[in-house]
Amino acid sequence: MAMQAGRWRLFVAQMGLVSEWPSYDWPPARGLDVPTVDRRRAVLSRLGFEPVPGGRWEWCEDSADPDDDRTTVILIAAVDVRPIGGGS
Repeated sequence: MAMQAGRWRLFVAQMGLVSEWPSYDWPPARGLDVPTVDRRRAVLSRLGFEPVPGGRWEWCEDSADPDDDRTTVILIAAVDVRPIGGGS
């Protein structure tokens, strides 16, 4: 999940022969409202995924130019997921 240009996007990064990652864009945020864990879980479910048992969201920040402290920060959150039903 990432925040950029005033919009949160949740996506499921998949390796291999996947042409497009499943994703969902929340409407533009009022302020920097972060979607709650419950809302993130609901979106993951609609996309066919669930957090792995014991999975916890981890946060980091990035920017378009990490060498320039004046560039806008991009907030990124991640959690390990699996297809609903326990497959890998």
